[in-house]
Amino acid sequence: MRSKAAGWAGLKVKVGSPHVADDVERLRAVRDAVGDRVDIMVDANQSMTGAEAIRRAKAFEPLDLYWFEEPLPADDIAGHRTLARSTSIPIAVGESMYSVSQFREYLQRGAAGIVQVDVARVGGITPWLKVAHLAEAFNVAVCPHFLMELHVSLVGAVPNGRYVEHIPQLRAITHREMEIADGHALAPQQPGLGIEWNRDAIDDRIVA
Repeated sequence: MRSKAAGWAGLKVKVGSPHVADDVERLRAVRDAVGDRVDIMVDANQSMTGAEAIRRAKAFEPLDLYWFEEPLPADDIAGHRTLARSTSIPIAVGESMYSVSQFREYLQRGAAGIVQVDVARVGGITPWLKVAHLAEAFNVAVCPHFLMELHVSLVGAVPNGRYVEHIPQLRAITHREMEIADGHALAPQQPGLGIEWNRDAIDDRIVA
């Protein structure tokens, strides 16, 4: 409810409980709390078999989820393709992928409905942009994983950018935070990558 009150357009919930009914019960409670106009994403962290992912997706469909993230191991392109063809929920992948060619394979095979390319894992800004434009060619949205302070500018630079993942883990060691207004992330106006390190705070956390 706090996310909705802050004007956030979406939120993410972990799934993969031992019984599908537990996942559905929690997600239904979230849907009832936020209503129909807030996007709900779910993340399985590569925890499922292909058959179980299809089963869960079928159970999740009445809840109108925005995406089903990493249900299968990242190298199982065929499994993600089969899953994508079996459900109306977009399948999100990318945080565990490390090259432009991996994304190309997923997109060419219709195995990804959302691309979550991570600038730190794919090799930097140039390959990130290559993946984003590749996704654009397949009419697929880009919603990057982590490093929101850097990704907010990149998402703003491509026409198919949609969501920035809000994980404020760097707050303790940076001087500035990413600005959010009415639920929208704002790209910084200062030069640089958007991360201003607090070197003293980093030094305080060094372990001999």
